[in-house]
Amino acid sequence: MSRVAKNPVAVPAGVEITLSPNSISVKGPLGVLMQAANESVIVSREGDVLQFAPVDDSIRANAMSGTMRALLANMVRGVTKGFEKKLLLVGVGYRAQAAGDTLNLTLGYSHPVVHKMPAGIKVETPTQTEILIKGMDRQIVGQVAADVRAYRRPEPYKGKGVRYADEIVVIKETKKK
Repeated sequence: MSRVAKNPVAVPAGVEITLSPNSISVKGPLGVLMQAANESVIVSREGDVLQFAPVDDSIRANAMSGTMRALLANMVRGVTKGFEKKLLLVGVGYRAQAAGDTLNLTLGYSHPVVHKMPAGIKVETPTQTEILIKGMDRQIVGQVAADVRAYRRPEPYKGKGVRYADEIVVIKETKKK
């Protein structure tokens, strides 16, 4: 059995989990998340914990049991606390401004970059060089942060660009004659 799947997922008070043969629903204070059930994983609820077990001894079932455990743990955390990614803009004249569900970026191009946020994602700009992306679905929050970062990745000589707050950019030395 997968080492990840051996750990049960604790269900806090205020979170409702609905297990059906083809989907799993998690409802909490921040909203509702749905996940398709996998036929090679048995999900059982015992009191206020969720247990995961593979259907058989196949490698795929073993791997999917750990994957389902991680997905459901993220769903439970998402509907209670939510997820957040912080991006930083490094560069002269690089600015960000949140306006409703859009993010307006000035990244040194001849035109402004406008990024529309998907449903369920909130964006904030505490300062002109900081971007906070918040939501309850970890996958969508990470994908939106990656999409915003892709507009201007940090370059290796000056470090200019959009980077994650915890990202370390290794600066290369310039060519010497």
